[in-house]
Amino acid sequence: MDTTALQAFVDARWQDSILPEMKDFIRIPAKSPSFDAEWARHGYLDEAIAHAERWCGQMAPTGASIDVIRLPGRTPLLLVDIPGTAPGTILLYGHLDKQPEVTGWSEGYGPWTPVLKDNRLYGRGSADDGYAVYASLTAVRAVHEQNQPHARCLILVETCEESGSYDLPHYIAHLRERIGQPDLVLCLDSGCGNYDQLWCTTSLRGMAAGTLHVETLTQGVHSGDAGGVVPSSFRIARHLLERLEDSADGRILPTQFNTTIPDERRAQAQDCAAVIGATLRDRFPFVEGTRAEEEDLTELVLNRSWRPALEITGADGLPPIREAGNVLRPYTAMKIALRLPPTVDGNDASLRLKGLLEVDPPHGAGVTFTPEQAATGWHAPPLSPWLAETMDAASRDTFGAPVMYMGEGGTIPFMALLSSAFPRAQFVITGVLGPQSNAHGPDEFLHVPTARRLTTCVGRIIAAHGQQGG
Repeated sequence: MDTTALQAFVDARWQDSILPEMKDFIRIPAKSPSFDAEWARHGYLDEAIAHAERWCGQMAPTGASIDVIRLPGRTPLLLVDIPGTAPGTILLYGHLDKQPEVTGWSEGYGPWTPVLKDNRLYGRGSADDGYAVYASLTAVRAVHEQNQPHARCLILVETCEESGSYDLPHYIAHLRERIGQPDLVLCLDSGCGNYDQLWCTTSLRGMAAGTLHVETLTQGVHSGDAGGVVPSSFRIARHLLERLEDSADGRILPTQFNTTIPDERRAQAQDCAAVIGATLRDRFPFVEGTRAEEEDLTELVLNRSWRPALEITGADGLPPIREAGNVLRPYTAMKIALRLPPTVDGNDASLRLKGLLEVDPPHGAGVTFTPEQAATGWHAPPLSPWLAETMDAASRDTFGAPVMYMGEGGTIPFMALLSSAFPRAQFVITGVLGPQSNAHGPDEFLHVPTARRLTTCVGRIIAAHGQQGG
């Protein structure tokens, strides 16, 4: 295979076609259904799917079929089916739904305002992960253009990932016969430790999320009158959270939410810490004087990939400070997001979390925990020698540095689903979410040179798979 021609094809396609399309995609406020209850009426998810469908129709090789599939009441899904010239099936995955806007975007930037500056394409959904469908099809087309043998390639693009992919199992069941048995899965929705080499994700954390509601009164009362008589709902919520998390150091205490970290992953974490260095810590926008939870960089890698972590992502019952009178509030509600180790079952953890928080509430307060998202993480099976060798060669040739392996802290429910459905498949999970790319936050950006090089590496993997005969 002419790897120079491959890179040239990819670079030209990114410059001439993908970047203009990505700018138009960013303008679509296609928020995931968890953040837009009226998604069906608003039609933005349909608009995003139609945008990608049109481009795929223009760019797919002759003979490809491009279908938008809609099950009743569910978010739409795009399926691009490219016939193969070699045995086997490769499944390539991405998503088009987006996180909400959030505040804090820099002046001149915004979630639905594409800005290309210093090789960075800013806007919501750029790196997470609207680029994936364009990169996936371009990688297949680049191999096809050189008349290299390649397996049948299925590009599956959902619009529910940021909400936990709760619609995806229904589509997988609906399409099971059509999909068949993929022997290689390529997912472009993950992260990278730097922009200097190809990164392969070895694990993903799971998630148990929901709302904790603590109620002590039917209405607010004067805090001077009731303070010391009526228990504070906020204090009770703090007490309940202490059952889960040690507030002094952030450790998650119950053993059922922890796991044993494999020795291989510890060794890889040490290698990653050596390569990434202080960037692992310093890429986050710390307030001056704030320190990371650990000084040891290897432990930080393990903290974000194999250990559980808690965040309160939202709250109700707390008025804005400017409107806060001296009132003992009737209730406190908190949105809880508990990241889980890769091998902890998400549904089981969600039920255990409910039991932990609701049992024997202090002062007999009204306490409920309503589970809203449960996802099991993912732990990669061993790579075949040909695949490991191809990835390393592609990284060295394209980036100039070897491939690196690291667990990621995020959740891609699709991976656990596919691992269960297709236990014999090989998995390559990679992505462009690197330092400061800030998915889910303000100033999200796509590092364009990395996206181009990653596209080339995906093409190399597709071609090598075809040479293996599936």
